[in-house]
Amino acid sequence: MLLAAYSACALLLAACVALELAACRARPPAAPHHANPAFRRFQRGYCQVYLPALAADWLQGPYLYKLYQHYRFLEGQIAILYVCGFASSVLFGLVSSSLVDRLGRKKSCVLFSLTYSVCCLVKLSRDYLVLAVGRVLGGLSTALLFSAFEAWYVHEHVEQHDFPCEWIPVTFSRVALWNSVLAVGAGGAAEFFAQGLGLGPVAPFMVSIPLLVLSGVFAIRNWDENYGKKRTFSKTCGDGLKCLLSDRRVLLLGTIQALFESVIYIFIFLWTPVLDPHGAPLGIVFSGFMAASMLGSSLYRLAVSRRYHLQPVQLLSLAVLLVFFSLFMLTFSTSPGQERPAESFLAFLLIELSCGLYFPAMGFLRRKVVPEKDRQGVMNWFRLPLNLLACLGLLVLHDSDRQTGTRSMFGACAAVTLLALLAAGRLFALSRHDAELRLPGQADTDAPEL
Repeated sequence: MLLAAYSACALLLAACVALELAACRARPPAAPHHANPAFRRFQRGYCQVYLPALAADWLQGPYLYKLYQHYRFLEGQIAILYVCGFASSVLFGLVSSSLVDRLGRKKSCVLFSLTYSVCCLVKLSRDYLVLAVGRVLGGLSTALLFSAFEAWYVHEHVEQHDFPCEWIPVTFSRVALWNSVLAVGAGGAAEFFAQGLGLGPVAPFMVSIPLLVLSGVFAIRNWDENYGKKRTFSKTCGDGLKCLLSDRRVLLLGTIQALFESVIYIFIFLWTPVLDPHGAPLGIVFSGFMAASMLGSSLYRLAVSRRYHLQPVQLLSLAVLLVFFSLFMLTFSTSPGQERPAESFLAFLLIELSCGLYFPAMGFLRRKVVPEKDRQGVMNWFRLPLNLLACLGLLVLHDSDRQTGTRSMFGACAAVTLLALLAAGRLFALSRHDAELRLPGQADTDAPEL
């Protein structure tokens, strides 16, 4: 497994670099925003705060399960800790936008740095209840990470600096690229601190804390405060539900997102216990996963380019199909007594590559069919079944036998993905007669929403 992990990571990174270099050569001449020093300074000020926060988040990915296992918790107990995190994400995700708008975007980013630092610190404790509280704080921190920073940027970009709205995707595309690079690097860094220096699985969490402090300090020093429009939570959800029920396309997108992403959440829990017993270097495996996802995003941009001009709905369907195939593989490669870790690793890489295709395609379709004014309410309804399905899956796993439970869970996930595939097929059929679901003459290569 050691050689396979390093080889796969190196090959995937080489493919990513090759595709990015080809894309750079094919790009048109520099746009006006490249020559605007004020815009470049504004971008740097945003990245100084946001990128350390993202790096700290990625550093915690490879060794979370391993840390709980190191503390001698059983798989069922670890599953409950993950459920605490997912349930926290549901609750705080529903109100995060309203909270951020009322509290202030800058204060919310600083609050994120504080809560996530505390979340990392409690990983030093072996007390189960303390770790559960840490997972709840992690859910709050995640909700703030993916709402406060982007909201602050958009407001400052438009209201304070009066830059063209067309330049917003430029910043988010750049951040998405650096986010991918940080994700790959975070796996290697986590492996170095945990195994290379022999500091153990808690080390990556401790290394995250200085990055979180740096993010908070830069926000306090360099950012101005801004606030959003106050809107009641009930009205937001009510308008979102009306939009969801009145448009069949939105309902299908919500179904696909809930089914597909709940499976991804369960995969996040299961990959470590599947590969770790076979000596897999978890940090390098994680880097390989992130490189596969990065490759998927590069393939998406290539597929929707003028040369190939595939449609996002086609790539969305392909992503769901690849995940179904991967999960079908896993039901055989994780058979008790006949485990084949190399095949499981390949299936996991395919899942991550599919995610690289899925998220930009889903982001494009969501922007097209969900009105901006209803987007937050609709997303609240999307997240609810998504997280509930993930929690239900982990609770079922909690009550299952370790040897057969993992294989059974992959089988159940394959069945769920099949339902997502049917919904994607229906959406694809609608897109053939709906120009709004299709790209215009020139490909949309914007980065996915962050």
